[in-house]
Amino acid sequence: MDRFAGQASLEWWANREICLEKYGIDITVTVDEVGTWRATGRHANVLDTTQQEGWDFLMEMDPHFSVVFPGEDNGGILMRVFEAEDGTLTLMEVPNGDGSVNITFDLP
Repeated sequence: MDRFAGQASLEWWANREICLEKYGIDITVTVDEVGTWRATGRHANVLDTTQQEGWDFLMEMDPHFSVVFPGEDNGGILMRVFEAEDGTLTLMEVPNGDGSVNITFDLP
């Protein structure tokens, strides 16, 4: 695959068994000659208030999502997601699938 343009979903997994949220996206992926992924996209639908709050929370906590293409079941490719102010998403493949981060936050 040199280029794919279509729909996919971003899934945020708490662990190997629990997917907390899925977001539909319109995505364009290109792969260069050495196999490096470059992907951009946008949410397929405008997020309602609750979805937007969930998205913002997950992005702040840990912006690593699995991108899952049509016809695939649970799994996908682990990506770090960056969101521009205009809503454009940039996805970068996580080397060796290592999306682990240390998170510290205060609970009320």
